[in-house]
Amino acid sequence: MSTQTRPNHIGRKISRIRELRDMKQEALAYALGTSQQTISAIENSETIDDSKLAEIAKALGVTVEAIKNFSEEAVLNIIGNTYNVDNSSAVNYGCTFNPLDKLIQAHEEQIKLYERLVQAEKEKVEYLEKIVKGK
Repeated sequence: MSTQTRPNHIGRKISRIRELRDMKQEALAYALGTSQQTISAIENSETIDDSKLAEIAKALGVTVEAIKNFSEEAVLNIIGNTYNVDNSSAVNYGCTFNPLDKLIQAHEEQIKLYERLVQAEKEKVEYLEKIVKGK
């Protein structure tokens, strides 16, 4: 039995993110100005150069890091945790969000928090300068 980890197959991650975004290969090809066959080849590639990966990430509406760090297990855990098995009937409690959208939302909130922190520091500096000038 091998304990070797599976390679970090970027093409498969792109394929899964595209599918989660409910996007067909043709739509991604159109967004990138290329053919569906090229998208198929990309999704079968284990590695992709950074500039092409950045274009693909933009077309998918995610960051390059989101693609590189994408984990099928994490998505399956989120989906799996939204079901309750009771007397052999699965009840969907409603995974009503896209995990990638939540990640993007959290990042945007982090940026807003940082901007508020910078603004508070600017106000503090202005206040201290006023006090120093008053003496």
